[in-house]
Amino acid sequence: MTDRLASLLNFRRGELPLAALSVLYHFFVLCGYYFLRPVRDAMGMSSGMDQLRWLFLVTSFVSLGLVLGFGGVVARTNRRKFIPIAYLFVIVCLLGFSGLLIADGRAGGGLIGTDAETALSQGVGYTFYVWLSGINLFVTSVFWAFMVDLFDTEQGKRMFGFIAIGGTLGASLGGMATSFISGMTESVYLPAILMLIGAALFGAAIVVMLALDRLALKSEYSRHTADAPLAQASSGGSEERIGGSFWDGATQVVKSPYMLGIGLWVILMAISNTMIYFTQANIVTETADTFSQAVSGFAQFDMWANIATGLTQLFITTRVIKSLGVGWTLSILPLVTMAGFAVLAVWPIFGVMVVFQALHRATRYAMSRPARETLWSVVSPAEKYKGKPVVDVFLYRGGDVAGVGVDSAFAALGLTLGWVAAATVPLAGGWVMLSNALGRTQQDKVAEEEAAAPQPEPVAAG
Repeated sequence: MTDRLASLLNFRRGELPLAALSVLYHFFVLCGYYFLRPVRDAMGMSSGMDQLRWLFLVTSFVSLGLVLGFGGVVARTNRRKFIPIAYLFVIVCLLGFSGLLIADGRAGGGLIGTDAETALSQGVGYTFYVWLSGINLFVTSVFWAFMVDLFDTEQGKRMFGFIAIGGTLGASLGGMATSFISGMTESVYLPAILMLIGAALFGAAIVVMLALDRLALKSEYSRHTADAPLAQASSGGSEERIGGSFWDGATQVVKSPYMLGIGLWVILMAISNTMIYFTQANIVTETADTFSQAVSGFAQFDMWANIATGLTQLFITTRVIKSLGVGWTLSILPLVTMAGFAVLAVWPIFGVMVVFQALHRATRYAMSRPARETLWSVVSPAEKYKGKPVVDVFLYRGGDVAGVGVDSAFAALGLTLGWVAAATVPLAGGWVMLSNALGRTQQDKVAEEEAAAPQPEPVAAG
């Protein structure tokens, strides 16, 4: 049975336990996040689209501080400490936010955006929006940095699509549960309840991550099996630290054309995501009358997008990266973006927006994300854990700011979606070229690693 399952998934038999724990780890991380995301979005749009644009700008600066702070933690600890520390930080903050909202509710306060809104609920709402918009990229960036630390490039091409399914299942369940809970109550305690559920799920993610790390150190199918310092750290001996300073991540990205290329790819992706996000927020603003309805509306968008992502991962992703290669797999997202805006320009209706958003997110998470993460499998541990957050968080949020600027400029000029669609054509063309260039560079780096690896000595005859 195990052999059949391994063959079906294109795995080696010994990789299955590692893959199963990775899937569970990803499940808890994204399930926890998707209990929080609809709350964040409802709080962010409570005062209108202009306020939402300002929150995007504030988030980009806060993200830089988070990147530098995390880089300092990474420099002083090993992965068995800094990954749990990152998730514990999330849990502590969630307990703080929920505690303040519960206290405000007990004192007679109301939710942000309602007539009973208080200064405290508004402050918590805006702070939570900015905080989660920065921290959400960290929780996924740390997860994938851990994955490329455990599995080599060849394994990543085969396994990352399957591992991503765990996150999609968690995100789908989180979105459905949030929509269900929000539809049942208009309680002032709704955001706090969802925050506490999210905190519990991040706690479960810590437990699974530590179990996966212990298994990886013993398994011959992990790239760190023979890593003696890490093995000693796991058994209480000396600890292997990443070292350096908290500035290293930024300087590594600036000095590396390869990481700068990945950063540019992420910026282009963030611009497209932001434009789609604002269109979606406008739709929810026009249709929702209460805070819980807004939460439910955003949760339903997430739910359908995650279902589409799961179907794509199940039937396409597990083999597409190996068949097409990293470069062409990365090229699919810009092509979907260009086609989606073109169709939306002709039929700017709710149903088309739902389908476009679902397809865009399915492509982004089911195909582009696993392919993009394999790009990091050919860099050093310091670059994975310190340079990668700079790209995944700070540059991503920089792309958000650029997306806000583009959206505001189109709105100020009164340009229609037809002009937006036309503007995506040259953008998508350059994006495709960058995707293939990154894929070729990664292949060259893999070849260099293989050439530099020590070759086994020939066995003498009889």
